[in-house]
Amino acid sequence: MSNNEVSPIRIAPSILSADFARLGEEVRDVVAAGADWIHFDVMDNHYVPNLTIGPLVCEAIRPHVEVPIDVHLMVEPVDALIPQFAKAGANIISFHPEASRHIDRTLALIRDQGCQAGLVFNPATPLHYMEHVMDKLDLVLLMSVNPGFGGQAFLPSALTKLREARRRIDAWQQAGGQAILLEVDGGVKEDNIGQIRAAGADTFVAGSAIFGQDDYAAVIQRMRAEIATAESRHV
Repeated sequence: MSNNEVSPIRIAPSILSADFARLGEEVRDVVAAGADWIHFDVMDNHYVPNLTIGPLVCEAIRPHVEVPIDVHLMVEPVDALIPQFAKAGANIISFHPEASRHIDRTLALIRDQGCQAGLVFNPATPLHYMEHVMDKLDLVLLMSVNPGFGGQAFLPSALTKLREARRRIDAWQQAGGQAILLEVDGGVKEDNIGQIRAAGADTFVAGSAIFGQDDYAAVIQRMRAEIATAESRHV
């Protein structure tokens, strides 16, 4: 892990695992419990085999929280939805390289809409897509499950990929490039979040590990404690 971290740790609960019948209350509660971001999973039953939520839901929860809304677009094609989510209150918008005809242009579109831009890598997607667009990235999101459904188990191979992504980001920043966050999504829980931090992640998406529990604040506190322990071992 690098010692040149420029940002604090972020925990981003995924509302995919929240109670949709009372979504406003759920996002308020999880932010009150210590969440840094709200992670917003958009699936189209085309790029991934599930259908979830769109810009109207983002617009509906925006007044309930002041923290950033982190929109992960698992949709194809992707460009037409970007202005809609920006208008609905998204702060960060990420997409999969396979879903864009022109990755550089899609990243530029996100930034032109006033949002931070991210690129998402499925477990089998190589990291080389980063190489020619590093200057337009604010975030890299590594999937540690195959996207489509919540509640899946973390894939251990993601740790190797995380370390490689961390190496690339650190090299970019040391060469004078802008800060790029490294986010992980899929099967993140109290018992593995320390390992994930040690491999280089600084932003953690957790769905059922938080929303599936009775006490959101206690879970988030325990996650932060595991992260702190991992950091103390890898200074």
